[in-house]
Amino acid sequence: MNIPLVLLLVFVANFTPNTPNDYDYHNLHQALWQVESAKQLHPADGDNGRAIGPFQIWWVYWQDAYDYDKSLGGTYEDCRDYYYALKVMHAYWSRWVPDALRNHDYEVLSRVHNGGPRGHHKDATMGYWYRVKRALESE
Repeated sequence: MNIPLVLLLVFVANFTPNTPNDYDYHNLHQALWQVESAKQLHPADGDNGRAIGPFQIWWVYWQDAYDYDKSLGGTYEDCRDYYYALKVMHAYWSRWVPDALRNHDYEVLSRVHNGGPRGHHKDATMGYWYRVKRALESE
């Protein structure tokens, strides 16, 4: 086996993309979806019309994610789509808590989803985390 091929195989074996389709996040996605919209694909808008889609994403959340990763494309209204919303969540997490995303820290990711960039430091997001944790345990 030649050296470039060995290096390629080592790279591929050690490369773990942080994408919404990463199987490691499936249970977290399911738990957040359960907590946010009882796993409805087309739920009513929440928070007095300020949150949309299966993950109840606010415009400012989408804007933060989009500003960080323009490859998201689309518009805020696209957050009504489950798969687009997953991409938005991962871009948001990549911007604000990349270490938690890399380390699969579901508590931090959940609390930031609920409480904003510093949500993991807010006491107010603990109840949300406990609901997500229960949903994770029931998966």
